[in-house]
Amino acid sequence: MTEYRRILLDGYPCQVVRHGDELVSSDGRVVAVNDAVHLPPTEPSKIICVHLNYQSRTDEFMTRLPPAPTYFHKPITALNSHRAGVVRPLGCKWLNYEGEIVIVIGRTCRNISPQEAGNYIAGYTVGNDYGLHDFRDTDAGSMLRVKGSDTLAPVGPGLVTDWDFRNKGIQTRVNGVVKQNSTTAEMEWDMHYLVADIARLITLSPGDLLFSGTPAYSRPVQPGDVVEVEVEGLGTLTNHIVDGPTPVRTDVGAQPTESEEVVSTALGGDWEFRGIRTPSKDLYPSRINVNE
Repeated sequence: MTEYRRILLDGYPCQVVRHGDELVSSDGRVVAVNDAVHLPPTEPSKIICVHLNYQSRTDEFMTRLPPAPTYFHKPITALNSHRAGVVRPLGCKWLNYEGEIVIVIGRTCRNISPQEAGNYIAGYTVGNDYGLHDFRDTDAGSMLRVKGSDTLAPVGPGLVTDWDFRNKGIQTRVNGVVKQNSTTAEMEWDMHYLVADIARLITLSPGDLLFSGTPAYSRPVQPGDVVEVEVEGLGTLTNHIVDGPTPVRTDVGAQPTESEEVVSTALGGDWEFRGIRTPSKDLYPSRINVNE
C-alpha cells in the first residue's frame, strides 16, 4: 500500500508520499507529518453518499435496509480536510458526526459491473459525513443543507492505494471517548457494488468521492469537541467543532427547527415523544481494535 497526501508546502498545494512520520514531495522536500497543513487528498467534481449501509445503523432506527442503496449529494463546497474546523452555524444545535470510509475514483467510470469496479478505484480515505439536523424538516428529502453545508465533508488525512476493504475496523471518538465502533463486515453493500451502482447512470470522474455509510451511534457534538475517525489501514481523520461567526440569516428561507423529527434523528431514536429507546452502545461492543 502507498499513502498519498495533499498538503500546503511553502504555501503551494503539493502531493506528497508518506514515509513513516515524514511526508516527501517529488522534488525531495520533507515535512514532518505533525507539522503539515493538510488539504483534502483529492479535488472531486462530486461527492456522493449512501444513506444506510450498516446493519447496526438500521437496527438503531428500528427500520430495515432498502432492497438497493439510496444516495444523496454533498456539494463540493462542503469539502474539508484533516485537522480543520467543522462549523456549526450560530443558532443551530444538532450537528452530528458520522464516521465513514470514502472511496476515491481513479478513472472515468460508467456502466461497469461490480467485478470491474476495483479497476476504477484509485484508493480509499477516511471521511466524516456531518449532518446539520436543524434543517431536516425542510431538507429531509434532498439532505442539501443537512449534509451539504460548508465544511461538513472532511476527508483525509491521505489516499491509500491497494487497501483491502474487507473486515476492517472503523471507530469514531469524541474527545477520546469511543462513540462508534464497527467493521466493514457489517456493510450490506461493499465498495465495488456501490461504485458500479452509481456508475450505471452517473459518470464518475477521477478524484470523485463516494461515502460508504456509517455504523450506529451518530450523536450531536458541540463547539470545542475534537472528533476522530480511525479506519484500520487508512489512518485517523481529526477535526474540531467551531461556532460559526454569524447566525443563520432570518430574513430569508426556512429556519433551524427542533421538531420531533429533528430530535429523533439526532439522538438515534432515543427521545420522549415515542418512548422509543435507542439500542445501547453496549450492544455494539468492540469488534476489532483499530489501534492494533
